[in-house]
Amino acid sequence: METRKLGSTDIDATAIGLGTWNVGPVWGDVSDTQIRDAIHTAIDAGITFIDTAEVYGDGRAERLIGEVLTERDDAEVIDVVTKAKPDPDGGHSPEGLRESVTGSIDRLGVDSLDLVQLHCPDTSAFYDPAVFDALEALRAEGLIDHAGVSVELVEQAQKAIEYDVVESVQIIFNPLRLRPRERLFEAAQRHDVGIIVRVPLASGLLADAFDETTDFPEGDHRRVAIEDGVAAGVGAKGGETFAGVPFDAGIAAVEDLRPHVPSELSMAQFTLRWILDHEAVTTVIPGSTSPSHIEENADAADYPELSHQTHGAVTDAYDEHVREHVHHRW
Repeated sequence: METRKLGSTDIDATAIGLGTWNVGPVWGDVSDTQIRDAIHTAIDAGITFIDTAEVYGDGRAERLIGEVLTERDDAEVIDVVTKAKPDPDGGHSPEGLRESVTGSIDRLGVDSLDLVQLHCPDTSAFYDPAVFDALEALRAEGLIDHAGVSVELVEQAQKAIEYDVVESVQIIFNPLRLRPRERLFEAAQRHDVGIIVRVPLASGLLADAFDETTDFPEGDHRRVAIEDGVAAGVGAKGGETFAGVPFDAGIAAVEDLRPHVPSELSMAQFTLRWILDHEAVTTVIPGSTSPSHIEENADAADYPELSHQTHGAVTDAYDEHVREHVHHRW
């Protein structure tokens, strides 16, 4: 699989990575065996970039990734990037960061972290130089190799890349969330900062996985967002669930996109290929515990770039159905 250098780091990330958010309970029950099988499948499919976080399953995702790596002869080529949860006040204290980093090291069974990212702290954290000084100190001690941020808002990313220690930004970007390419990508390239794209398939909307009649299980964050509105979803102001798009608007946009999907691609592959067509993007990290879906996602990196006409159609669908709901919010 194609690899791309992650900003100024020494990480050559596969264009398609694996996200592990779906280990958590908001996606329903999934067994340890399913998770381990998913990780093995991803690596066997050529994926060497795995994203996780200490809050995913309260450390469960990190622990299972660590277990898988002990079973493989190729563990040394796998880059595992994780995220440090904010303190209860939404910021990141030096003590809290150290506790997060040492906990992740222990659960993953490594000597140092390939990359640690701040996990969507409050905006105030991005204006506190002490937070980034703490990351510098952890790197100087050899506890982390590289540092980055995961953000909800483009403005948070814009501020974060001013700090020299920040070498990557993880952000939501897909055909239903276009603002990052207008407000962030050029600046990230100037600062030699890599872009990690999360929530690429908009909780399944852009995988064409359901329609307006789909009934999600009780407690599923997607059902909550449909029944109680966008703000009831996961993330700041509900911006993670369906990428913050009202369900019916997302369904309408997908309907407009469907005729432009090449016959050899699924909607999910089309979406991943569209994301990778943007030069500023280093890697995209769809999450799944389905081996067939993981293999399908990995194959998306092998397809040629989409046409300018197709990219125009994506923008048209966004402008028609989505822009008014999301463009000013994140």
